[in-house]
Amino acid sequence: MAGNHQIIVIGAGAAGMIAAGRAAELGDSVLLVEKMERPGKKILMTGNGRCNLSNSRDMDGFIAQFGANGRFLQSAFRRFFRDDLLALLARYGLECRTKANGKVYPTTDNARDVVRAFQHYMADGKVTVRFEVSATGVLVENGRVSGIKTSVGDLPASAVIIAAGGSSHPQTGSTGDGFHIAAALGHTIVRLRPGLVPLVATDVAQAKLMQGAGLRNVRVTAFRCPAGEIDLSLVPGVDVGRGFDGQRPKLPIIESRTGNAVITHFGLSGPVILEMSLATIDALENGPVSVSIDLAPDMDSDALRTELQQAFDRRGEEPYRDIMKDFLPLKLVQPFAAMTGAPPDKLGKQITSGERESLLDLMKSLRFDIQGAYSMSTSLVTAGGISLQEIDPGTMASLLAEGVYFCGEVMDVDAGTGGYNLQAAFSTGYVAGESAASFV
Repeated sequence: MAGNHQIIVIGAGAAGMIAAGRAAELGDSVLLVEKMERPGKKILMTGNGRCNLSNSRDMDGFIAQFGANGRFLQSAFRRFFRDDLLALLARYGLECRTKANGKVYPTTDNARDVVRAFQHYMADGKVTVRFEVSATGVLVENGRVSGIKTSVGDLPASAVIIAAGGSSHPQTGSTGDGFHIAAALGHTIVRLRPGLVPLVATDVAQAKLMQGAGLRNVRVTAFRCPAGEIDLSLVPGVDVGRGFDGQRPKLPIIESRTGNAVITHFGLSGPVILEMSLATIDALENGPVSVSIDLAPDMDSDALRTELQQAFDRRGEEPYRDIMKDFLPLKLVQPFAAMTGAPPDKLGKQITSGERESLLDLMKSLRFDIQGAYSMSTSLVTAGGISLQEIDPGTMASLLAEGVYFCGEVMDVDAGTGGYNLQAAFSTGYVAGESAASFV
């Protein structure tokens, strides 16, 4: 690894590759070091390998997805946003398309093509890339960066861009190295939490009985109270929580969203659960948390009661379990029969009003007490990170060490699913690369 480089980038993920490419595009000598054997490992996982790389929302809607910290991204998005990203990819022959739900994918539906495009971008600028080299620290002399410490020795540089990712999916190389490097420079690390992760139920045995039940178009509401104290009259009629500008939850509601979920052997997962997980995890710091799932959110209790009664009357000679199959996912039929106290082979005409009401209550509020989140290693994104108070939002520069820049997941910015996090990585990486080149 002989030779001096003006700029060294740590981490060959989304933020690091575009940062290296942009700095080199502006004429600087750039070295990119990556601890893994190849670049973009986490990119290859996104969108189930299809790479959901951005979203069609306007800038205000985009920023809202990041909650209160979204304001930090305004300057970066103004400098490099979705259309700029798509134009850059098109420059290397990769076109993209926007789906009806607003998610943006490469037309090839192949994340490898996104990685290849950025490899070509770096190659055009003659970026030197070294794999299986771990960065362990930043060298600073008189308050200004002078290089980095690595597994192969110290390397000199006039500027350093830290794009080492978070702590989620460590098999991709995101093992929290950037946090340790930044902390050694004096930076504050906001508490790390899994940002998009399944939730673990207190009663794992109950969840296991329902394991594999897919819940489509349900309303999930998280409460700051035990399951037995949930007040259903407080459930909002609209989605509330981070990303719904102007629709903020009122206590004891944490968040309420409609979408798809799945019951697992340990608790709850699926898209709507992942979106709610961070707020739920944070609420657990201050007391008990529970979740209520409305399996029929488009019907109020009176309408559902009437529909159930009509079904039992019309199909009076059929067993309870067969009738319930029209109202419930198959994996819930047996557990619900047990929970309502009605034998599954009991005929519809024999179902009592009490048993019907028990079924109604379960369908309108299937409840779980929540004890925590699944492991950080399974999370799609890391929440927390380097405090934004110590980073210049216009340049991504460290306010503590001259010549150091940050970008991507290593910073305390995170959003839900939908391409927001990748766009933030690309945008902040582009700005960091540009700013480091200007500094040099």
